[in-house]
Amino acid sequence: MAILIVDDSRDHLELLASMLGEEGYSDVRTAASAQEALAIVEKTNQPGSTSPIEIILMDIAMPKTNGIELCRMIKSRDYGRGIPIIMVTGDTELEPFQDAFAAGAMDYVTKPFHKIELLTRLNSALNLKREMDQRKLREEELRVRNEKLEKAIQEIKVLRGFIPICGVCKKVRDVQGMWQQIEAYFQEHSEMKFSHGICDNCLRERYPEVRPPHPPLTP
Repeated sequence: MAILIVDDSRDHLELLASMLGEEGYSDVRTAASAQEALAIVEKTNQPGSTSPIEIILMDIAMPKTNGIELCRMIKSRDYGRGIPIIMVTGDTELEPFQDAFAAGAMDYVTKPFHKIELLTRLNSALNLKREMDQRKLREEELRVRNEKLEKAIQEIKVLRGFIPICGVCKKVRDVQGMWQQIEAYFQEHSEMKFSHGICDNCLRERYPEVRPPHPPLTP
């Protein structure tokens, strides 16, 4: 699990990284500006990444681009919408907190840091994220199952509906417009199995020297 700390104060970066390291968080990354943080998240949270940023501790008061603006930028991107962001501030006014939550922040901690409070809020945010990730995973599994079910229903409808068949060679045309043997078509769209033999009429026509096992059928 990777944690990103964003703060323009080198002292604060080192203090937070040390606190988290003492608690066993081994993958702690730091950024001293909004631009640096955005570059890290953009690089590490692309699809297929093996070590994405899972949570961000972000200072509100930073030069050029502050934490609230950076939070809004991260949340506007697909790869950043699911990352919990905890704002860090020394301000006690309510307005910055309201702006931060409106931008997409999940929680906040105040300076000076209290280790127990910081870890409690961090763990709560991580647990919530993992629950959300599990829910998204279940929703994706359900979506795939529904797609398979819909495909199966469509195939059943095809078998019950009009099937184009060649009047000469008796091949069947599938939904892609390809012609295939009728037994191959039904095996692909159902659980039907085929065994091959030869009827009495064909036996008499193709092999007149062989006596059919059953008397010929009268028309």
